[in-house]
Amino acid sequence: MKPHSTPHNSELLELRDNIASQLGKQGVVILPPMDIEMSSRLLLTLGFHAQCCILDPWYNKGVGGVREDYDEFLPQLLRYVAPLSDHVFLWGFPEIVARFVRMLPEPLTLKCWLTWFYKNSPSRIRGWRSAQMTCLHLTTPKAVMHVENFLNDVQREKLQQGKLLYIPGPPSVIEESLLCGFVGRNEQTGHPSQKPLSVIEKTLLMATARGELAIDLMSGSGTTGEACMANERFAILCDISEEYTRIAEERLGVARIEVEESLLALLPSAEHRLPHEHVALPTKHPRPAVGRLQGHRNQLDLEME
Repeated sequence: MKPHSTPHNSELLELRDNIASQLGKQGVVILPPMDIEMSSRLLLTLGFHAQCCILDPWYNKGVGGVREDYDEFLPQLLRYVAPLSDHVFLWGFPEIVARFVRMLPEPLTLKCWLTWFYKNSPSRIRGWRSAQMTCLHLTTPKAVMHVENFLNDVQREKLQQGKLLYIPGPPSVIEESLLCGFVGRNEQTGHPSQKPLSVIEKTLLMATARGELAIDLMSGSGTTGEACMANERFAILCDISEEYTRIAEERLGVARIEVEESLLALLPSAEHRLPHEHVALPTKHPRPAVGRLQGHRNQLDLEME
């Protein structure tokens, strides 16, 4: 019997079809709680490939606590997601993530050092360094940058006419307030390190066109999912926390899919890998874009493939 025709692989194929179907119905799929090693292995086994991956781990200080093995932990996270996505956005405090720039697993390379600057930092009394976070924008050789999403109306018209000689890149500094106190009260979910929707949206627009896929396997309360739903992108989310998974379900109005534990037990075995072919995404997103961002209004109307 061929590896891809085993009874267990029939169940994997059924799960893959279920995820693709739910993407077509909801635009977002939430996996049951599991760690990133398991969730990344699951998506790789099923044949999913994304254009964008948001990677927002605890930062080894503050609320998330401290891991003594952080120097080994963070590169391992990158190795998990590198085969799954063309763009990876790794968040962290600058003094922590800086040393990992020279430790990137192939085929990821540093595209840009992004800075999120917030004036309303609760720690502003300690100086400007406590009022920013870093996002390492990492890419594979196949990554496509969507700078057209950041053009103004005049630039966009010239681009469509073929007269735009120079295309400016997306911003490398994102200035948005922290969600704390009364700031962003309508967005706050109770997650202790929740990022503003507008911050995640900007990274999403750098890496994707309409109808493409983003994954977030440390998804917290589901901000990446909401950003995708607002901009006609598909999303697959997963978090190790049951609490945060429930928050994301309520926030997005999407129930998690069921994944049998027996299937997860098969993932380490090469015998049960599906044929190496990327899953085709739905041709139409089920939710219309809400047009929150200035960048969204300037997006070109690319056909979904």
